Amino acid sequence: METPQENTLRKIIYLTFPPESSNKPVVCDLARVYGLVFNISKAQITPRHEGQMTMDISGPKEAFDAGMTYLKEHGVGVVPAAQRVSRDEDRCIHCGVCTALCPTRALSLNIETRLVEFHEDTCSACGMCTKVCPVAAMEILLENGVM
Repeated sequence: METPQENTLRKIIYLTFPPESSNKPVVCDLARVYGLVFNISKAQITPRHEGQMTMDISGPKEAFDAGMTYLKEHGVGVVPAAQRVSRDEDRCIHCGVCTALCPTRALSLNIETRLVEFHEDTCSACGMCTKVCPVAAMEILLENGVM
């Protein structure tokens, strides 16, 4: 018998919305109808009303699969985010700049040790930290190597 933890999926996905779907509450329906939990790390709508969104989403496998089918039925492109963020411990100077921009709080300052802690399991791979790190200690890794 599966435990609730074994039946739960958590993925970072990239969504693309055609103009006819960008003004509909399809993402809200993932929570309302399918009971999925999500965190949007990046979203944009172009002048032609096409949309892109990167989100961390989790929930029971059956609900997750049904939610992804629902999105595809509404013309939304769904692909797994093929990247993750990594930190070079030797380069990091623990300045804390990255902690201010991290939307998931995967980077935080430990008040007692005065060191920046990186919790990869909560990272949404948005890449904000890689843009502000003064010593380039944070990098985005693709499935097939470094970006």
